[in-house]
Amino acid sequence: MDVDIFKDILVPVIGGLGIFMLGLEFMSNGIQALSVNKMRAFLAKAAGTPIKGVLAGTAITGVIQSSTAMTVMVVGLVNAGVVGLRPAISVIMGANIGTTLGNGLIALPLGPLGLIFAGAFSLLYCFSKSEKVRNIALACMGFALIFYGLNLMTGGLRQLRNMPEVMDLLSTLQADSYFNLLKCVLIAAGVTAMIHSSSATIGIVMGLGAAGILDWQTAVAFSLGADLGTTITSWIASLNLSKNAKRAAYAHITFNIIGVCITVPLFFVSIEILKWGMQWFGGDPAIPVMVDGKETFPLVPVAVGLYSTFFNVFNTALLFPFVGVFERVLSRIGRTDAEDIEDYSTPKFLNSKLASDFALAVPAVQKETARHLQAGAMFLDIARGAKTAPSDPGEHYLATDILSRDIRAYTASLMKEDLPYEQLDLIASLIEEADFTAALTESMHQVARRVKREKFSDPARAIVEAALDKLDASLREIMPDHGITDPAMPAGHVSYPEVEELRARTLALGPNAGAEERGTILALLGSIERAEILIHRIDAECQSVNRQSILARAAQRHDRSRSVSESDMSQGDLSPVPAE
Repeated sequence: MDVDIFKDILVPVIGGLGIFMLGLEFMSNGIQALSVNKMRAFLAKAAGTPIKGVLAGTAITGVIQSSTAMTVMVVGLVNAGVVGLRPAISVIMGANIGTTLGNGLIALPLGPLGLIFAGAFSLLYCFSKSEKVRNIALACMGFALIFYGLNLMTGGLRQLRNMPEVMDLLSTLQADSYFNLLKCVLIAAGVTAMIHSSSATIGIVMGLGAAGILDWQTAVAFSLGADLGTTITSWIASLNLSKNAKRAAYAHITFNIIGVCITVPLFFVSIEILKWGMQWFGGDPAIPVMVDGKETFPLVPVAVGLYSTFFNVFNTALLFPFVGVFERVLSRIGRTDAEDIEDYSTPKFLNSKLASDFALAVPAVQKETARHLQAGAMFLDIARGAKTAPSDPGEHYLATDILSRDIRAYTASLMKEDLPYEQLDLIASLIEEADFTAALTESMHQVARRVKREKFSDPARAIVEAALDKLDASLREIMPDHGITDPAMPAGHVSYPEVEELRARTLALGPNAGAEERGTILALLGSIERAEILIHRIDAECQSVNRQSILARAAQRHDRSRSVSESDMSQGDLSPVPAE
C-alpha cells in the first residue's frame, strides 16, 4: 500500500497538532472564566493532598484511558491557577497508574467522539445567551478538541506501519542485551512521542508481539519506552503556558525518566520475575498457539499489560514519598524575581474558622480589602515600568479579580438572620467598600494598560508622569503609607495639577504629539478621574458607620455569650444526681 506522505501523514499530523493546542487554549480559558473559587474548593477536596491526588489521577485516567489527556488537563488546570504544583505532581503519578488499567484494550475511540462533542458544545457556545453556559461549553469544547487532535495525529502517524522500512526495523529489534534494550526503549519513546499516546503504542506492540513480529521480551521493552515517550505531549502542551504549568509537565517528564532509569538496570531480573508470575496468567508467553495454521502468541499482550502496570505502580510507590522534594526542586527551575511577587489571587487573611465570630471576621475582611487595594496600587508601578512590578497587567488584574470575588463571597457569608441591625449595616458597608475597591482596581488597570501599550513623545510623557503622580498622591487619602511621602514643606506648597489642567495641556500639544497619542492621554485622564472619584467614595464609605464601636460591642456580646455557656456547663457538671 502506497502512502502519500503529504496527505496521509503531514496534513493530519500538523492539523491535529494545531487542533490539540487550540483545544488546550479553549479549555484553559473556559476554566478561568468559570467560578474559579468553587472549582478550586472542589479540587482541593478531590486532590488536596498527595494521596488524594494519586487516587484522583488513577480513577479519572482509568475511566478516560489516556494519561496523555489527563496530564494535559492537569497542565491546563495548573495554568488556570485552579490546581497547585504539589497536588498536580501527585495527580500525574496517579495518571500513570490509571492508564495501565486498560492496557489490555487499545485506547478508547474518543477521537471521533471528540469531534462530535466539540461540534455540539460549539453550537451551545454560539447560541447560548448565558455567560456561565458559554464558559462551560468553551471548556468542554476545548477538552473534546484535545481528544480529536490526538486522534488526528495518531491516525496520520499510524500510516508509518504501512511503510516497509519501518516494519523491517521493528522486526530486527531484539532486547537481548543492555545496549539493544536501550535502543528498543528509545525507539518506542520516539514512536510514542509522535503518536502522543502510550496506550496506542502499547496496543500496537501487543499486536506485533501477538503476531510474532516482536518476541515477548522485546515487546515488554517497548512498553517501557512508551511510558517514557508519552511525556512529550505534556511538554508540548505547556510550551505557551505559565511557568507552573511548565513545571507540572517537567514533573511528568522527570517522574517517568527516573522510573525508566531505575528499571532498565533491573530489566532482565524483572523479566524473570514476570516469567515466573505468568504461570498464574496462562503460562509462558514465548510458547506459540496455532490458529488457522499460523503461529500466534496470545499471552504476549498479557505479559506487556502486566509489566506496564507493575512498572507504573512500582514507580509511584518508589517516588511518592518525594513529592515534596519534586515540588521544591521544580519550583526553582526557571524562577525569576517576578515570581517572588505576592500572589494576590489567593486570600491571605480570610479564614472560614473565623466566620462564626463577627468580631474576628470583620477585621479579617478589612485586612483583605486593604490587601486588594495594595494590589490595585501596583498598577502604578506597572505603568512606570518598575522592576519589582508584575510584567503583565492582564494577569495581575485577573489575580485581583479572583481576590475581589473571594472577599465579596466571604463577607456576604457573614450575614446571619440573628445579627443586630448595626452589624448587618457594617457588613453592607464592607461589601460596598469591596465593590468600590474592585472598580478602582479596574480603573487603575486601564491606566497601566494604556501607558504600557503606547509610546509617548517627551512632551506627552511629561503629562503622563504628572497624571500618575497626581493619582499616586490621591491614593494616600485611603492608603497613608502608599508611595513617596510629600516633602516637608509649608501647607499649600505641594500641589498637583487638576485633571482639567492636564487635559488642556494635552490639547495644546499640537504638532508635538500625534492624534492617537493625544487620544490615549485623554482616555488615560478619564480613567484617572474615575479612580479619584472612587477613592473619595471608598473614604466616605469607611466613615459611614462607626466600625470600631460596632466591633467593640460585638466582642462584648461574644464574651458574655461564651461566659454564659461556660457557666451553664459548670452548673450542669455540679448538679445533684437523683437517688436511685
